[in-house]
Amino acid sequence: MPSSPNHVLEFPGGYTRSVGPVIGRFLTELRDGRLMGVRTAGGRVLVPPTEYDPATGEAVTDEWVEVGPSGTVQTWSWVAHPRPEHPLDRPFAWALIKPDGADTALLHALDMGVHEAGAKPPRQLKTGLRVRPKWRAERSGHISDIECFRPEVTMITAPTRQEYTLGAGRALGRFLEGIAEGRILGHRCPVCDSVIVPMKGMCARDGVPTTEEVEVADTGTVTTFAVNNIPDPRAPEVPFVSAYILLDGADIPMLALVAGIPADQVRIGMRVKAAWRPREEWGPTMANIKWFEPIDEPDVPFERIKDYV
Repeated sequence: MPSSPNHVLEFPGGYTRSVGPVIGRFLTELRDGRLMGVRTAGGRVLVPPTEYDPATGEAVTDEWVEVGPSGTVQTWSWVAHPRPEHPLDRPFAWALIKPDGADTALLHALDMGVHEAGAKPPRQLKTGLRVRPKWRAERSGHISDIECFRPEVTMITAPTRQEYTLGAGRALGRFLEGIAEGRILGHRCPVCDSVIVPMKGMCARDGVPTTEEVEVADTGTVTTFAVNNIPDPRAPEVPFVSAYILLDGADIPMLALVAGIPADQVRIGMRVKAAWRPREEWGPTMANIKWFEPIDEPDVPFERIKDYV
């Protein structure tokens, strides 16, 4: 059979028709950058307006109401591959948008800022999304005077930086003096006899001041730990382990990094030792200790450290 010929129906110069007083007023307001609706005898505001109430068939009133420009998405359909005749050349959504103050919704293009052809709709796109129109600079009285709708700005990311100087205080300052000398110092509580590392100047358990200094070892036992998969400039690699370590001679575990062993081999009860930086790099800072590394000693039984987990 012969193929069917293609047919084209075209009005040279375009099809011209009268829009009437209601649609004409709506388009005139669009040209001037306003979104208007018309009120029905029953009090509903129609956008876009019609000459008759679709619910009753009665003629609408002469009362016009400015609505929006913001609105709420009622429903949407995603266009991953726009066609040449579509209003946008990138993925977008056709959306029914109910302007603030209106009782009906209008259909328009919704630009979600997606530029990759074939992309899936972003998670932000959902019913209830708040949107605003993007008006064209040059308008002629046509629904396309609104180029598209776009989401309202609800979140921003701003550069944030705060510089400050932290005073160590008497107890912590003395602790850092010890670290600068390669010594780990604690305070002994005069009530419970616990050795607190780092020294804080008081016992949190008994609420009394502490002044008696005690030097503890730089070896200890892992009491509990966490495997971290987010990069940290202090860690040698990812994943890395942060652990509470009960130093020999101390009664309060201290938080530190554990390295020198695969993260999945760190365990509660493992014996570790501080890995100090070279002496010439020391200062009054905990950075003198890079991390703690395992040592060739038997694990401590859980029963001996269970109160510190």
